[in-house]
Amino acid sequence: MTDPNVPGESSVLTGLLADLRAESEVLDGLVAGLEPDHWALDTPAAGWTVAHQIAHLAWTDDWSALAARDPEAFVADSRRIFGELLAAGADPVEDGAARGAAEEPAALLTRWRAGRERLATALAAVPADTRLPWLGPPMKAPSMATARLMETWAHGQDVADALGAVREPSARLRHVAHLGVRTLGFAFTVHGLPAPQAPVRVELTSPEGGLWTWGPEGAVDRVTGPALDFCLLVTQRRHRDDLALTAVGEVATAWLPIAQAFAGPPGKGRRSGFSL
Repeated sequence: MTDPNVPGESSVLTGLLADLRAESEVLDGLVAGLEPDHWALDTPAAGWTVAHQIAHLAWTDDWSALAARDPEAFVADSRRIFGELLAAGADPVEDGAARGAAEEPAALLTRWRAGRERLATALAAVPADTRLPWLGPPMKAPSMATARLMETWAHGQDVADALGAVREPSARLRHVAHLGVRTLGFAFTVHGLPAPQAPVRVELTSPEGGLWTWGPEGAVDRVTGPALDFCLLVTQRRHRDDLALTAVGEVATAWLPIAQAFAGPPGKGRRSGFSL
């Protein structure tokens, strides 16, 4: 058994939590000074306002913190609460967003901030070899932190689009891109297609101008382009046709239109030429 208290073993998680905090603060900066009526602005996600986006993040952070802090309670509570909602014909995710969006904006913002801190504290205390229960497959603390960062960035994009804001891309996008690459097989299976066996080489230009790579250098199937565009694609915040990504090979070409870095069923994505 690994010991998270041994120097160096928790450095990856420490870095991820720092990046998660930084990404959350960027989004916090977008909404902190908003007038109450701006929280009601529509975002690109149908039926979701700015308040819904923040409420969803707060809801997911709370469940994530519970999974890290008390796995048995998470399993029991999620089965009971989600079961009751599903039996009533409600979607748990939509319900959580709607309930949060009904709060006063100041109260919602305070709750989201407190939940972020609880989550960071809970994840930092998880032993390195522990897999936490989740709504999808169990995951270790670094994977959960990466997933939270991806969602924070993706929902932050929805908020930015609603407000007409442009966020400066950062090196934190590497975490989002990594999830996008790791979920290649899942993207196929969730569409009822067999997971490809052929490897795919992914080469992305980072915001700083460097090259981020995944997969064997000699792979026939390849995806190349800006890291920002790839992240917008795998979080389904922009349509494939609106991005400067190049796919070579049968697998890579089939992958990009269905790519998703998030768990669950395929999302609706964005239409080509999207504008709010």
